[in-house]
Amino acid sequence: MSSPRPSSPVNSPSTGSSTARPASPKPPGGPATAIRRKAAADRADKVANARPSSTRAAGAGGSSSTMLKLYTDESPGLKVDPFVVMVLSIGFIISVVALHIIAKVTKRFSS
Repeated sequence: MSSPRPSSPVNSPSTGSSTARPASPKPPGGPATAIRRKAAADRADKVANARPSSTRAAGAGGSSSTMLKLYTDESPGLKVDPFVVMVLSIGFIISVVALHIIAKVTKRFSS
């Protein structure tokens, strides 16, 4: 009975009494592996830090580099002191509360 694939050298009957194995590859690890890992990591960093060449590749305005620019001191635009923001926020809250009170008072007097 013939098989379509060649028989394995392990299972084939040997003519000699030698059971020597073919030379095995180098053991894992060592300086060559460390160099290859470092090179792969450097390539991955290079790809990750590459700037996109078009706005389409950058996410059309939604990329993280432009989003982070909004919160830095070097960003162009209006500079507003945090105290001014707090005063305007509290003023807005007070105006909303005052409008609610005025609406309740006018509703009570109108009916």
